[in-house]
Amino acid sequence: MLKKLVQWPFPKSLDGVFWRLSSRIIISAVGFISKFILSKCFLNTTHVFNRHVLIDSLDSRPAHVPILTVANHASCFDDPGLWSVLPFRHVFNIDSIRWSLAAHNICFTNSVCSWFFARGKCIPVVRGGGVHQKAVDFSIQQLNRGQWVHIFPEGRVNEENQFIRFKWGVGRIIAESNHMPIVIPLWHVGMDRVLPNVQPYRFKMGNNVVLNFGKPIDFNEVFQQAQNLKADEVLLRKMITDKIQNEMMILKHQTEKMYSELNC
Repeated sequence: MLKKLVQWPFPKSLDGVFWRLSSRIIISAVGFISKFILSKCFLNTTHVFNRHVLIDSLDSRPAHVPILTVANHASCFDDPGLWSVLPFRHVFNIDSIRWSLAAHNICFTNSVCSWFFARGKCIPVVRGGGVHQKAVDFSIQQLNRGQWVHIFPEGRVNEENQFIRFKWGVGRIIAESNHMPIVIPLWHVGMDRVLPNVQPYRFKMGNNVVLNFGKPIDFNEVFQQAQNLKADEVLLRKMITDKIQNEMMILKHQTEKMYSELNC
């Protein structure tokens, strides 16, 4: 469990001067480097479709309405790389940029890594720890503050690009949020070419990357069905998660077609 590796990395208050300053430095530095790697300066070309869906939500939503983004997980560079396509006003803004769940046994294995990733707004999640764990509770707390939370519902880097049933934690996060979040799906292709999943784990140049943001997912029908079925919390989590996976599979096919056309 997490406590055997590191202590929970977040203080009771995230408003301390030192915390905010160190977080701002790390988020800005990582954001700048990510933008460089995915730019033509590094001989990579990033094609972004429907970016306005996320930007408009970040800029125009009421303060109490949270955002939850969900994406496939193809490379260890997915986060922070995916968010480098946003404007600087979001990439460098510690109040605007996402919270992201990250594997505790990779990112939080010692005090230095824990210090760094926590200030990068990464939340240590225990793989196999179930939906009732501190990382999920903390994610719900951030949504209740009107924050943006990101999750990779596959639960791991999908190196084989195979079908993996989404983890139900995302269903609990949505079901138990005080305010229904704006749930934005994102599928991307090519990130594993920029940072391959094989040694020596070095960034590569000369690749096309495609990011495709989908429309916010409408859960009205899901909640109506759950009410009609008198679904308990377990079934509701599953129904929400299945809805997300169905929408993501549609987006997957669209995005892979876009990527294929670019590389013809």
